[in-house]
Amino acid sequence: MGATAAARSVMRARVGSGLVVAVLLLPFGSGALARAGVVAEATTIPVGLLAMIAGYVLLTAMWEERSPFRHAPRSLTARTLTGPRTVDLGRITTVRLVTTFSQAGVYRTVVVRDADGVRLGLTTGRSREHLRRAVEQAESHAGRGGTGPRVSRAATAYLGLTRGRGLAVHTVLAFLCTTVGMSLYLSVVIRLGGQ
Repeated sequence: MGATAAARSVMRARVGSGLVVAVLLLPFGSGALARAGVVAEATTIPVGLLAMIAGYVLLTAMWEERSPFRHAPRSLTARTLTGPRTVDLGRITTVRLVTTFSQAGVYRTVVVRDADGVRLGLTTGRSREHLRRAVEQAESHAGRGGTGPRVSRAATAYLGLTRGRGLAVHTVLAFLCTTVGMSLYLSVVIRLGGQ
């Protein structure tokens, strides 16, 4: 992938992330409008609930792969909500695991980032296997004097590169962070709606 295409991909991702942040800030705008008497104070809480749900879904979905996919020996290309992204598997810098929760259960996405700053969330088994081979190859090069990518303990366990309890600890911490974050957000929204 050329530098220009990578820069466009990163820029689209930043714009998308900015839109998600704007969605999360909607209750604060609604609260300001309620204090000015433009809208009813009771609108802040429903707006906050909708913003929280939309933000939670969009934050992780922003970089997730969608079909069509293209797997090449040194790259992964997929469509995302912000357009197509291509990750250079020969220049991986970080790999981490993002865990979210829904009524259906636990949902995991392996997020890989390359040296150009392009980030792609892998959700399919074929993409994860492609990444696993690339990480193993990068680590073998690192063993010979190079520098390998930073791979989180949870991502290492999820990709099957090591055995251990990193996945269980990660899942508990992800659940706690999600619960506490949503609770804090809702408490601020409720306080805004009560003024």
